[in-house]
Amino acid sequence: MPVIAIDGPAAAGKGTLSRRIAETYGFHHLDTGLTYRACAKALLDAGLPLDDEAKAADMALKVDLSGLDRSVLSVHAIGEAASKIAVMPAVRRALVEAQQAFSRRVPGTVLDGRDIGTVVCPDATVKLYVTASAEVRARRRFDEIVSGGGSAVFEEVLADVIKRDERDMNRADSPLKPADDAHLIDTTEMGIEAAFQAAKRLIDAAL
Repeated sequence: MPVIAIDGPAAAGKGTLSRRIAETYGFHHLDTGLTYRACAKALLDAGLPLDDEAKAADMALKVDLSGLDRSVLSVHAIGEAASKIAVMPAVRRALVEAQQAFSRRVPGTVLDGRDIGTVVCPDATVKLYVTASAEVRARRRFDEIVSGGGSAVFEEVLADVIKRDERDMNRADSPLKPADDAHLIDTTEMGIEAAFQAAKRLIDAAL
């Protein structure tokens, strides 16, 4: 069963790329970041604390991977809450098991996140690490907020992106880093079409 693992920092373009790859090959797609957000939202909805690892892990076991609504879960407050519980080993264990079960679906899967190639699917058919400069990623995030009718200050968005990178890359459990055998796709000066074609060449060669 082909498994395409796509990792990278926030706003590098891996989500858009992953969805397009899944569509092209007829594979199932999972944005693993949404699984942490779904768990965080469930805790917030239930009025439970975000610093109780046992309660968070219990909630993680109940996350329904088929009911992840990107539009609901992409709210900034949920993202902030998700990054707090994502550092908890018990939460990660529960969600990684669910993600691994998802990766075994036929005819194939595309999973994107922070630790797919290193932890969730170390034997993935193809591993991609999609990145871009912090400034470019912050600009994309800023444009996304503004075009959606929100208001933002670019410097604050950039500071947020840098802070999140540090948190993701320096956490003790499953830090964000490219797998040794991952192919690097830098989208700093690359549009989504060019990134997709680069990824497709690698995937076609592997399949």
